[in-house]
Amino acid sequence: MSFTDQKAAAMSPRHLALAMFVMVIWGFNFVVTRLALDHYPPMLLVAMRFALAAVPALFLPRPRIGFWRMVGISASMFMGQYVFLYLALMLGFPAGLSSVALQVQAFFTILLAAAVLGERPSPRQIIGTLVAFAGLAVIGLAVSGAGIPLASVILLLASGLAWAVGNVLMRGGGSFDPLAMIVWLSLIPPLPVFLLSLYFEGTGRVMQALAATNWQSLALLAYIAVFSTLVGFGIWGYLLKTYPASTIAPLTLLVPITGAASAALVLGEHFGTYRIIGMVLILAGLAIVALPARFLPRMMLRRGA
Repeated sequence: MSFTDQKAAAMSPRHLALAMFVMVIWGFNFVVTRLALDHYPPMLLVAMRFALAAVPALFLPRPRIGFWRMVGISASMFMGQYVFLYLALMLGFPAGLSSVALQVQAFFTILLAAAVLGERPSPRQIIGTLVAFAGLAVIGLAVSGAGIPLASVILLLASGLAWAVGNVLMRGGGSFDPLAMIVWLSLIPPLPVFLLSLYFEGTGRVMQALAATNWQSLALLAYIAVFSTLVGFGIWGYLLKTYPASTIAPLTLLVPITGAASAALVLGEHFGTYRIIGMVLILAGLAIVALPARFLPRMMLRRGA
């Protein structure tokens, strides 16, 4: 057994439980967001989410990363990703299905890294990408006749692309504390997104939503900003410092599963045969790309995979 295998096998039950807790938080977040959109218009919800998540910047030191790189990361990974995602959900893209389809960001990241950073994808990354995009194609065929607006599908894909752009920008940012990075990145979206909300969603609608705020809407907002953003990323950053990325990263494959299960239980979301086939293909593609080599067939590991 190699050193990496020993480290992977040494993950304590307590740490594994923490990782599972984060996967449940992030999966359930898709349901919470869908419910929060019944109270707040999409852009206003994005602005409020990051305004609340940025509060700990008063206590955490600023990461050692260039200002304009921070702006670029936040504009893509936070502003772009979540504005597009929330608009897609508002237009009718199913919450559970979005938790799976949004994982297209992993494959957009591979393509962008190859084009921008010159990172040549390995054979298994290519295979995984093709398998996942086959799953997206199946889902596309399924939703085309299910009354789900095409605009919501395009916005969902744009959300994944924006996330991928942020991933590529962050790769060159050096070493930093994950929680502090998330908090300081959260400082950037609130004002510009709030102004966009006033312009596109209308001052009257924004003020009406703010005036109608109640304990339920505040609880949903707190879950998104505090639990999903700060608690989730804080625990995740701790685990990444404790174990190799190859041990931790594959656990994120559980997010689409917990997201889809939460949507089925809470929202009564149903998944037809073709949607399930598409979701399975996307998860299979993610597994091919993300799982450690010891879990994959030998034929996928040849020629530098």
